[in-house]
Amino acid sequence: MHYRRVPRLSVLAAGLTALAVLGLVSCDSGDGETKSSAASGPSVIAPGKPGEDNRTLSAEEASRQRAEDDSPNSADVSYARMMIEHHAQALEMTELVPDRAESPQIVALSERISAAQEPEIKAMRGWLKGHDEPERDDGHGHDHATMPGMATRAQLGQLRAADGKAFDQLFLTLMITHHQGAITMSTEVKGEGNNIWIEEMADDVVAQQTSEISRMRGLL
Repeated sequence: MHYRRVPRLSVLAAGLTALAVLGLVSCDSGDGETKSSAASGPSVIAPGKPGEDNRTLSAEEASRQRAEDDSPNSADVSYARMMIEHHAQALEMTELVPDRAESPQIVALSERISAAQEPEIKAMRGWLKGHDEPERDDGHGHDHATMPGMATRAQLGQLRAADGKAFDQLFLTLMITHHQGAITMSTEVKGEGNNIWIEEMADDVVAQQTSEISRMRGLL
């Protein structure tokens, strides 16, 4: 009996073709699972616009809504209003530095803080005006105690009365806490807000103030 010898190249080609088919099937299966996972992701609580109730959306709905409409909701507006006051207190603290600080590094740090936060206050005021939102809700400012990181009036009084090294230490302590509060507020609005400009502002605040906290801790 005679057997016809099959060329080795033909066998190898057939094997590679089979592997390619299996790979395509595997990829198709993976895509389906990914899409299914995305569609069945956790639900998201979407804060309503000012005066509106919150809504529960699927992860897919929240993503689609964000892409279609980034109009501000109550969390965005509240963040801008509170951060204006929060920044204003930081500037109030930095204004005390030139006459009281001993360390040139503290002076340089306070100048950087002022240079960053003054334009951000103007930008947030402009954002509120552009969306027909007053800077203050019902004509009243936010209670300082409800904003994380805010120094009390008594603490600000102690800072004004301090001088030299004592001032430097108290300034750093209060400003680190102040920055941590701003980071907390910015992190929260990234999860609760809807406006892209506010999210970008919050990202800037987190990055900048995290870096400044590291600098200040090195000076303590």
